[in-house]
Amino acid sequence: MTEFLHVITTDQFIELLRRFKRLASERVALDFSLHRSPAEDGIAPENLPERARSTVDGYAVCAEDTFGASDSIPALLEVAGAVEMGTIPDFSIRSGQAAQIPTGGFLPAGADAVIMVEYTNPAGRNNIEITRPLTVRTNVLEKGEDVKSGDVIVTAGRTLRPCEIGLLAALGITEVSVYRQPRVAVISTGDEVIPIECTPEPGQIRDANAHSISALIRAAGGEAIGFKIIPDNAVKLRMALEQGLAQADLVVLSGGSSVGTRDLMVEVAAGLPEAEVLAHGVSIRPGKPTLLASQQGKAIIGLPGHPVSALMVAQIFLTPFLKYLQGSELKKGPLGQRVKAVLAVSIHSTIGLEEYVRVRLVAGTDSGWYAHPVFGKSGMLSTMVKAGGVVVVPMHVEGLAKGELVEVIQI
Repeated sequence: MTEFLHVITTDQFIELLRRFKRLASERVALDFSLHRSPAEDGIAPENLPERARSTVDGYAVCAEDTFGASDSIPALLEVAGAVEMGTIPDFSIRSGQAAQIPTGGFLPAGADAVIMVEYTNPAGRNNIEITRPLTVRTNVLEKGEDVKSGDVIVTAGRTLRPCEIGLLAALGITEVSVYRQPRVAVISTGDEVIPIECTPEPGQIRDANAHSISALIRAAGGEAIGFKIIPDNAVKLRMALEQGLAQADLVVLSGGSSVGTRDLMVEVAAGLPEAEVLAHGVSIRPGKPTLLASQQGKAIIGLPGHPVSALMVAQIFLTPFLKYLQGSELKKGPLGQRVKAVLAVSIHSTIGLEEYVRVRLVAGTDSGWYAHPVFGKSGMLSTMVKAGGVVVVPMHVEGLAKGELVEVIQI
């Protein structure tokens, strides 16, 4: 049985991750900032729009001239001119007049509302009839109504979506300061682990962990740096760790389910200069044999060898940590959408372990969701494929009852 040195809770593990500093910032072109996190608040340099604009095709008018207008008693106005798109009108209107205007066109001086073209009728050479009454600023976007100069338009740490990029572009911002994307060294260990292109002999397994963990890193906005598989050898493991720490912002190790190998990983990590083992064992299932160490400000995360356990631990801790390094708030994962569902089958758990149970979401006839546990042994990757999410059983309860309303974290 593995002897764990510092078994801690998931909340304690998250607090330990807060010790590490976020990455430095860099400036990138706006078109390359999608899904990146701003390193500072973005401030609007100007008003948007810069002056009042029409939101419809129609006629700019004085709202007071339309009061009481209807189909049977229309208001008659003189057309004083036409607004050209992209130019500031060089004329004004007075009471009793209107100006033709396109969507997005600037209102001429004297106008305070816009009537949609659908509610007008031509009435001779230079006149129109208005068949609907308007209030002031109807169909008008005021100066600075969208954004005022000096407003915070993007918040530091909040991932940029296409809509934020569009707003920045509308304000003429061509570059943004974002947190640098983390570079992660991914190292698989174990005498029994072989590259995926090889055919396993008895006792060997293909290296699924390196590929699933690397995919998770890329999905979280990081860059995965692959290393060759390292056998259960202290000298070679130390060399790989040193190379990983030199090339990357953090190192993720996986493999080594046996007592001797786990001890080897801890021993090598602890033996690095200025290194500290922060945790060796977390009170969760799956994933108890998890390692966290620090070496000169860089994190070393050791994942279990079982592919399911490794992937689950990575979703719980690694993904939130990578987001944190890029400026986001550090949350305990997985970070997927959360939905409420009725538990279809009772789940039994062990007091003292926070258990992550894989479940399949099934739509019920009552328009709600039902969570069906996906049972299987710890090393079965197919259970992750079949599952649509996980249910967390708190460490202080023995399980959850059938029919109970639970929170499902989609994965």
